[in-house]
Amino acid sequence: MTSILIAGATGLVGHHALSKALADPRIERVIAPTRRPLEKHIKLVNPVLDMSALPSDADWWQVDAVICSIGTTRKNAGSSEAFRAIDYDLQYAIAKHTRAHGARSFALTSSIGANAQSPFFYLRTKGELEKAVSDLNWHSLTILRPGAILGDRENPRLSEQFTSSALNLLSPIIPKKYRGNHAEDIASTLFESAMTATAGLQILTSEQINQA
Repeated sequence: MTSILIAGATGLVGHHALSKALADPRIERVIAPTRRPLEKHIKLVNPVLDMSALPSDADWWQVDAVICSIGTTRKNAGSSEAFRAIDYDLQYAIAKHTRAHGARSFALTSSIGANAQSPFFYLRTKGELEKAVSDLNWHSLTILRPGAILGDRENPRLSEQFTSSALNLLSPIIPKKYRGNHAEDIASTLFESAMTATAGLQILTSEQINQA
């Protein structure tokens, strides 16, 4: 394992994954496409581009493994169409381009309850993405289905702060499979899954992420 691409490197989970990849001696090159420049690092290749117009033939798609931790909400995106453009179209494009250029290992952040047949738009979109990525025939595919993602956000909203506090307080009485997951734990699980590259499909629940 010498190279890894991290999609979502400026996000709550993604920036932890980026830090782990840059610090790991097994990794020689880290690709992190973003909309705004990242801090420079000797290992880092940081294409700054419009995520709605990804180049299909860029040589930096050629990596051994991929971590995809991009996500938004319909409210933040502004519409159902904008949400799907990020949570399905963009992530599928990243998976398709890296797979076409030889990547063998892919680790994806999905959501608890993801189901392509769900009546709920958010969970249905997550489930459809899981299926589409699975159909790309990876040597190793790991899908994480965390609960609420906990951590210090760059611009926290009051509702998120309340939810995080409530989940921490109620954690002892919430069933383990429904508990929230700290962003750093999710990032660690994504990174080790991508690096280990266990053959086949692994789907990890909130409880399994917390135990990793």
